Amino acid sequence: MEIKRSIQEMKKISLAMFRKNFFGVFHGSISSKVEGNQFVINKQNAIFDDIGDDDVVVLSSKKDYRWNDASMDAAIHHNIYKNINEARFICYAMPHYTTAYSLNHSVLVPKDYFGYMKFDEINIYDPKQFEDWYERAETEIYRHLIENKTNIMIIRGYGVYAYARTASQLAKDVAILENSAKLLMLSEDTRSQLTEN
Repeated sequence: MEIKRSIQEMKKISLAMFRKNFFGVFHGSISSKVEGNQFVINKQNAIFDDIGDDDVVVLSSKKDYRWNDASMDAAIHHNIYKNINEARFICYAMPHYTTAYSLNHSVLVPKDYFGYMKFDEINIYDPKQFEDWYERAETEIYRHLIENKTNIMIIRGYGVYAYARTASQLAKDVAILENSAKLLMLSEDTRSQLTEN
């Protein structure tokens, strides 16, 4: 029953996040911890606006044949669940404004009310090089989340990892972050236009 409920919540939230351009057609990942050391995650070819029962797989810490079908982010999700007890839902998303903002900044300090009240400021993680990022990511991501006592991580040029206790809180956190990044970029554009004039 818990697995079915988790899949239903993942379906609903992934559709909402897809509509906001946080996920691409085949780009991103979402998971839910179920029982013990098990979690449900989307498969590699899942399309996020229409996730069905066949588009998810239940994994445990024992890496068996099911891991072959799972999202390439499965090991990252697994390590977050293993090391952070509060994590119940996890996503990897690539919200456009946040990812674009990360290319030219080392910290995101929200200037809007909701972003400031939720995040205060977020250091942007620089993976340095992308060639071996996936080999390092499964360790570096959960360590960064723990060391910085945060549930959200912006990775320069790559996107956002986030976890929460509920699916709706997960989507809300990413949405607040994306709105803050959008407002910062729009205010920078306005400032540069005023300077030019």
